[in-house]
Amino acid sequence: MKRRNFIQKSTATAAFLTLGGLSLESFGKSTRKHITILHTNDVHSHIQPFDVNHYKYPNLGGVARRATLVENIRKENPNTLLLDAGDIFQGTPYFNFYGGELEFKLMSMLKYDLATIGNHDFDNGINGLYAQLPHAKFNFVSANYNFKNTVLDTHVKPYKTFIKDGIKIGIFGLGIKLDGLVEKDLFKETKYLDPIEIAQDMSRILKDEEHCDLVICLSHLGYYYKSAPSKISDLNLAAKTKNIDLIIGGHTHTFLPKPTVTKNSIGENVLINQVGCYGINVGRVDFYFDSNKNIASKGKSIIV
Repeated sequence: MKRRNFIQKSTATAAFLTLGGLSLESFGKSTRKHITILHTNDVHSHIQPFDVNHYKYPNLGGVARRATLVENIRKENPNTLLLDAGDIFQGTPYFNFYGGELEFKLMSMLKYDLATIGNHDFDNGINGLYAQLPHAKFNFVSANYNFKNTVLDTHVKPYKTFIKDGIKIGIFGLGIKLDGLVEKDLFKETKYLDPIEIAQDMSRILKDEEHCDLVICLSHLGYYYKSAPSKISDLNLAAKTKNIDLIIGGHTHTFLPKPTVTKNSIGENVLINQVGCYGINVGRVDFYFDSNKNIASKGKSIIV
């Protein structure tokens, strides 16, 4: 595939990215293919909307509203994927009572396509997470958690590919270091592998071996840490890797009204997006492919 060189054009609500100086309008509607990526992160068991009198998020969020939004977008574009960047569990009594069963059942009803694992998804232990997997009618990916010698071995894959309208999409997952965040007896023998090395390997496999047209990283590393700039984060990951088109983030509860555009290790642009927390926003990134599979894209965050 040709080298991609994204150029940013932004508005207050959306980031418009094009290849090689081409405008989005230059991708004729009759020839272009349109892929929509919808995503959430750090929903933290928030099933219902916030109370109308909530001090910060009055009457926002809720699974029912998200379901309506997703359904309408899928009607608009059937070539849509719905993804989650982790921390599905913990935050309301629904998790304390049901242990994650309700969250997975509702995500399955919304027809999520894929998710990665956040640190709070271990809050009932790795056995608790494993016990809820039958309720998830979608897959989990995590490339830098080695689950050998745990109950999750073989149940979580490093990556997954999808084909939508002839466009091959490869998605891999990355998780944050669990030591210091999660008690050892909760994640058992799970081994944390270096995210940079793993991302380099995954993106190479997806680009060169799987021949993916679009490579996405589902990350629970955190957007950026001002107090520790060198700490691994989505911004640092993008700068030290290549072949990743979009990083969908989580963990730091960072609200981005539009995707950040930053340079990768060979000077090409990478999209990074994260939509806060608690299910009050859904991220949307639209990719448009011309007949040569050149890409134009635009992204925004939608309040639910």
